Amino acid sequence: MTIRVLLADDQRLVRASFAMLVASAGGMEVVAEAGTGREAVELARSARADLVVMDLRMPDLDGIEATRLIAADEDLAGVKVLVLTTYDTDEHIVDALRAGASGFLVKDIRPAELLDAIRTVAAGESLLSPGPTARLIARFLRAPDTLTSAVGGPDGLSERERQVLALVARGLNNTEIAEALGLSPLTAKTHVSRIMGKLGARDRAQLVIVAYESGLVIPGAA
Repeated sequence: MTIRVLLADDQRLVRASFAMLVASAGGMEVVAEAGTGREAVELARSARADLVVMDLRMPDLDGIEATRLIAADEDLAGVKVLVLTTYDTDEHIVDALRAGASGFLVKDIRPAELLDAIRTVAAGESLLSPGPTARLIARFLRAPDTLTSAVGGPDGLSERERQVLALVARGLNNTEIAEALGLSPLTAKTHVSRIMGKLGARDRAQLVIVAYESGLVIPGAA
């Protein structure tokens, strides 16, 4: 199945570079390019994109608001947003996640990492750059108003589910979780899905915050 990618960035040269990169990879194609946030929202509908690579700083409508409109549109329920930006401040990360983004990366990543991120987010998983993730965790541990205000804690989870949640919080994907716990990848994926259902979490990004806020995982601990 080919991943249909929409590129949203106000710089034509950046879009062209990303388009060439995506075209060089198997299993994905660029179906449209947007130079403004409003164009991104409109093209997400008309081009039937599976995933939007979204810049934050764009004219007409910024990437955060464009992400919010896409996430709130029932007709675009299957469309994922991967934010790729030069600006990785705490506020941008928090705002992007609250708006409904499933991934947040900075533009200094390697080309192969961007392609992997597109595949990961398109598959329904969340992804955050390691540096911003560490700062995000620290911020949410300090702030009373958190992403998980409407998400339950881990008390109702089984011991195995708590183990899986802890590994999710440490950034492991389903295959790595399976290897760490001696499970099949399908079983690991099932555990993650059940945990999200029990906690009422939208995605893995919220699971990370739950794990750290509850003390299940301690920042800096091995």
